[in-house]
Amino acid sequence: MKLPEHLRPETRQWAEGIIEDYDLEGHHIKILIQAAEAWDRIEEARERISSEGAYYIDRFGQPRRHPAVAEERAGRVVFARLLRELSLDAEPPDSRPPRLRY
Repeated sequence: MKLPEHLRPETRQWAEGIIEDYDLEGHHIKILIQAAEAWDRIEEARERISSEGAYYIDRFGQPRRHPAVAEERAGRVVFARLLRELSLDAEPPDSRPPRLRY
């Protein structure tokens, strides 16, 4: 499976390294692509925050968090979950424990 052209060069290199190092099935590669895209979005948000600041003053003179802060945080969660699904660093568990209900 070919990696999308829109990935950043560093992200593409990372994903290609994983494809070379691991025996991935088609659905794993799709998860890897989603993780790579999520990482690029995190980087994009981080760059925006660096250039514009994490906060701004709205038209009422009140400080507001830059929308990219929430995007970066959400992207980190998605990226971590996708990597967990790939299980690249551990032997597969016998079973995943059930999710706790809150």
